[in-house]
Amino acid sequence: MYKDTRTLIATRRLLQDGQVKVSEVIQECLNNICKTEPTLKALLNIQEEQAMEQAREMDRQGPDTNKPLWGIPMTIKDAICTRDMPTTCGSRILANFTPGYDATLVHRLKEAGAVILGKTNLDEFAMGSSTENSALQTTHNPWDLSRVPGGSSGGSAASMAALQSLGSIGTDTGGSIRQPASFCGVVGMKPTYGRVSRYGLVAFGSSLEQAGPITTCVPDCAALMSVISGHDLLDSTSSAAPVPDYLGALERRNDLKGLRIGLPAQYWEKKMSPEVYTACNHAMQTARDAGAETVTVDLPHAGHAVAAYYIIAMAEASSNLARYDGVRYGYRDMEATELLDMYRRTRSRALGEEVQRRIMIGTYVLSAGYYDAYFKKAAQVRRLIHQDFMRAFEDCDVICSPVVPFTAFSIGEKVDDPLQLYLMDIFTSSINLAGLPGISIPAGLGGGSGMPVGIQILGPAFSEELLLQSACVLEQALGPLPLPTALI
Repeated sequence: MYKDTRTLIATRRLLQDGQVKVSEVIQECLNNICKTEPTLKALLNIQEEQAMEQAREMDRQGPDTNKPLWGIPMTIKDAICTRDMPTTCGSRILANFTPGYDATLVHRLKEAGAVILGKTNLDEFAMGSSTENSALQTTHNPWDLSRVPGGSSGGSAASMAALQSLGSIGTDTGGSIRQPASFCGVVGMKPTYGRVSRYGLVAFGSSLEQAGPITTCVPDCAALMSVISGHDLLDSTSSAAPVPDYLGALERRNDLKGLRIGLPAQYWEKKMSPEVYTACNHAMQTARDAGAETVTVDLPHAGHAVAAYYIIAMAEASSNLARYDGVRYGYRDMEATELLDMYRRTRSRALGEEVQRRIMIGTYVLSAGYYDAYFKKAAQVRRLIHQDFMRAFEDCDVICSPVVPFTAFSIGEKVDDPLQLYLMDIFTSSINLAGLPGISIPAGLGGGSGMPVGIQILGPAFSEELLLQSACVLEQALGPLPLPTALI
């Protein structure tokens, strides 16, 4: 009986050698879902019958070694369109919406042989840092069910930590893959803007967001990146840059000799909890022991990143969410007697408080009297932040920093203080503004809380190969985390 559901790579080898059946792999993940989901609440939709039917057909046909993800169970964040499967964005306004097409990355996963098990929970329209803003349910952290899993891809990170699948796809607008990966003790990668097609990704901040993998280890992340990356004619923001063999590249590096790691003073001198500092400092010493050199770099405008990010993100949200008016699709309030009243009732009843807040602020900063004072200034700061990174990378190959200043907090602890939640993006939002890639890996467990701590490795545009190589070496040197509480 198949029991090893921890890594995609190991399972893929067993499947392609015919040592296990696809139906056995799928059933084991469904067993984990059955065991953990009643308390975890990571999934909004589970395709149990469809997945098992597909698995039995794949078993009948036999292994297809030309498909790199043949028989691998996956979950998808519910902000990414899936044909014949609901896509709600965690919102009541899309509670009954089922797209008629797959997002390009979903299509590529299916073409590679993946089996889609279900859709994961998220903060409504990916607006949040804790998954508490979901209109449908609150996801819990598998390490401690009283704590948040992070957000907005908290459902995907919690699902991966609980081994409900062998890979998940999240989205990262200002840290929404890396932060929940840090909180849940898994690996999460935010690719370069344009590296992965955004076609079929329900838009929140169009110039900021990228889809990327969340996995239990770096090699699994590399395998998924190889499948979902590449140019897409359906996405005008998609890059035509060639896609390396990310998984094969991992075999070409077994240490960090010659790697220069930049440590931004603005990040490492910021206030962070002692347990986060201790774990991340240990990770950097481990990198030095593996041959890396660390140098101090300067990111002088890093302190303005959160403000610039939220002005730009909210402005784009105001524009993108104008389509949810009750006219074309989604929820419509039926009590209204005239058009404007229908708009007002539909949005006030079907959109959550955080979404409404961001739309209102975004509309304000785009208005005629305030555009120059807010949005234009934020765009100028964005350019300065990008230039800071380019100068820093003249002195180093990659940049390392904590992902979040503290470990996962208690559910409800910060729900009434949105400013504190916004400030959690202090280490993550800069690379979204600059369009650069980053990967979060577990640095260990906090000495006080016993919760996972993540460290991120950032690089120049399209340096995913180097980031994955570096992260893989560091991951192996640091060693694996134990299983989370939800699985013990």
